[in-house]
Amino acid sequence: MRPGWTAVGVGAASLLGLAGPAAAGEGAATLGRALSPLWIAPFALMLLAIAVAPLWKERLWHPNRHKAIVSALLGLPVLVYIGLQDGGLGALAHTGREYLSFIILLASLFVISGGIAVQADLRATPRVNTAFLALGSLLASLMGTTGAAMLLIRPLLTTNQQRTRVVHTVVFFVFLVANIGGSLTPLGDPPLFMGYLAGVPFTWTFRLGMPWAVAVGLLLAVYYTLDTYHYRREPAEALARDAAEETALRVRGAWLNGPLLLGVVLSVALLTERVVPFPTREGVLIALALASWFGTPRAARAANRFTFYPIVEVAVLFAGIFATMIPPILMLQARGAELGVASPAAFFWATGSLSAFLDNTPTYVVFFALARSLGVPPGAVGVAGVEQTLLVAISLGAVFMGAMTYIGNAPNFMVKAIAEERGLRMPTFFGFMLWSLGFLLPLFGLLTLIFLW
Repeated sequence: MRPGWTAVGVGAASLLGLAGPAAAGEGAATLGRALSPLWIAPFALMLLAIAVAPLWKERLWHPNRHKAIVSALLGLPVLVYIGLQDGGLGALAHTGREYLSFIILLASLFVISGGIAVQADLRATPRVNTAFLALGSLLASLMGTTGAAMLLIRPLLTTNQQRTRVVHTVVFFVFLVANIGGSLTPLGDPPLFMGYLAGVPFTWTFRLGMPWAVAVGLLLAVYYTLDTYHYRREPAEALARDAAEETALRVRGAWLNGPLLLGVVLSVALLTERVVPFPTREGVLIALALASWFGTPRAARAANRFTFYPIVEVAVLFAGIFATMIPPILMLQARGAELGVASPAAFFWATGSLSAFLDNTPTYVVFFALARSLGVPPGAVGVAGVEQTLLVAISLGAVFMGAMTYIGNAPNFMVKAIAEERGLRMPTFFGFMLWSLGFLLPLFGLLTLIFLW
């Protein structure tokens, strides 16, 4: 999901010929061709700040107001410059609507899932932890990667609170629950939902089931082996405390927040801009979040150690990301065809590489449009005007490679923030990339050989 479900805006839709005048896409393309490559610098500096600041001045970086200052210093010049260009106001309006949809959806999921206290301090064995990740991988396609991640990360951390080796568990949670697990339905991740709006049948994503099964299965197997290694090296006193402090499963707040989560999923699936005008859906999401906030017993949120710090961190950082990524996205829209992408493998790696650092929804939109422009060769299977093998590659690249960086998908940051609130020292930006390069790149290479060659 990067930045969750943001792709329902009119601007992105017009790129696919779904809504709005054709001039919207043409104006964006003209502006993208006119932009100097120097306007990529604010986005690069934003990424550099996220990567380096926690290492350089961790205490100074920690307050969200300081992150907001950095976002403003880098984002406002971009907004002013783009707004003064021909066609720029349309790009700003589209980005603003994307950001509002993004943060309202994430906040509603954060508040509602934070009201469900899954209280269980289970034995943190490799089997139990692997079961958590497997369950989350399934739920991610049913309730979205953000909803599944926010529902399960707290009980997973509680279960592992007695162990001293936990970082690898959270990293694989990001890989599986916050990203790869959400590829089976259009509800799981926003790029797939954008394809659904473009005419891809709702059940078509079931065709991604085999790559999903291979990716999830291999990562679970690798995780189980890795966690077994770490489990055997835990101090004896840690394992003794883990066994002594085991508690039975108890769920609080689900009677209200379970239906509210379902309401969020249905709102995203059904209240598109083809059905209701903006911001009707966002108003419904706010109402659902308020119902959860005022209707959930405080004890349930206290049990989750609920605070607003993680969602505020996501809001201020992604405000800067959304603003500074406007020029790169416009350039990609204007010059994507010049990349020479034609084969399924090329579409997979091009879509995925950019999705790791840019919003994966507009990246999906651009490559979808590029694939559609190539047409469907005689004898090949077409889906919504796109050759099916190319559509598989675009879909997998956009969803799977959001796991490559902390900014690849919004739930990645939220999981990191919640883990750090619990006292866990998570990898830095580059440290996390070492994990993804080491474990995910070989997997993606294997998937390319099996499914996309």
